Amino acid sequence: MSIERNFILSLLKLTQKNTTLTKHIKNNTNLPTETIHTLLEKLQTEDLLNLTNETINVSTNDRLKLAIKAVTLGADIEHVSNTLCWQEFEEITAIALHNNDFIVYKNVHFKTPNRKWEIDAIGCKHPIVICIDCKHWGHTISPLTLKKIATTQANRTKALTETLPNPKLQLECTKWKNAQFIPTILSLTQNNTKFYNNIPIVPILQLQNFLNQLPAHIHQLKTYPKTFEHLNQKQ
Repeated sequence: MSIERNFILSLLKLTQKNTTLTKHIKNNTNLPTETIHTLLEKLQTEDLLNLTNETINVSTNDRLKLAIKAVTLGADIEHVSNTLCWQEFEEITAIALHNNDFIVYKNVHFKTPNRKWEIDAIGCKHPIVICIDCKHWGHTISPLTLKKIATTQANRTKALTETLPNPKLQLECTKWKNAQFIPTILSLTQNNTKFYNNIPIVPILQLQNFLNQLPAHIHQLKTYPKTFEHLNQKQ
């Protein structure tokens, strides 16, 4: 198990640009060539990479799955987290939202009278506006820290509702009559706490399930309702 775990860590390190060669894996791990090919074939069978001749290609989605697998095999979460780049979290979030028919906005910046704000990802699908904070933490989060993170995201989401409509943002939801804004935290791994003050804490590999169930459970979540007053409103 430790051999596979360390092999995956090496693979994550070497595929930060999605592609590497088997010779680079060998140089990094000092494993026998036969062992390397056995592990690569196993991971390919699990649909976690694509091996063509001596070239290894790992998609963003597969890198996230490999990261989770490494953690389940006992790898240090902080070590695993350090092999992932910030953009990978945002990209997989955008893909999941898009695949669920949300209109997606990444790295949304806006101002209120007292400060500047940024939301990592916003997804709009009437009447839902999901506001996501991608947390790239690599260690156990204390209840106090989780409270601060969730409260901050709630404040961001509330600030967004108060500044809309905003001609500088042009979000799809401003064309609607009513919208429900939902602050959400996205994390690398499963946390002991799934909600804080009805704000969902969603492991990234469970994002698809969360989005599937969101319409049915929206009444259980913290939301910020918004009514937009203009002509030709979408009901």
